[in-house]
Amino acid sequence: QVQLVESGGGLVQAGGSLRLSCAASGRTFSSYAVGWFRQAPGKEREFVAAISWSGGSTSYEDSVKGRFTISRDNARHTVYLQMNSLKPEDTAVYYCAAHDGLLPPPTHEYDYWGQGTQVTVSS
Repeated sequence: QVQLVESGGGLVQAGGSLRLSCAASGRTFSSYAVGWFRQAPGKEREFVAAISWSGGSTSYEDSVKGRFTISRDNARHTVYLQMNSLKPEDTAVYYCAAHDGLLPPPTHEYDYWGQGTQVTVSS
């Protein structure tokens, strides 16, 4: 069992930056792949980024490539999402999720989810 808690959301102006954190419980966290997702009002949840167990493999949704960076610190049981050059269309609730496997699932089917953190980007 893994419990995930996101933090770091807030209100930022367009062009600004935020760093989200996903803190996990569980001794085996380092063997889980982790993903970040987001859901804007009235829209379906969408994939943002994912990272393998070691951090050696990452993937991003096209609209965030070059602006967002996912990373992890297994010693701290934490995964980060550094978000730069934020745009109003990045406004959403951001969720982290853990997959009981070394690599992110290509179908984005994760086993554990956090409660989410709100990110609001003003124009």
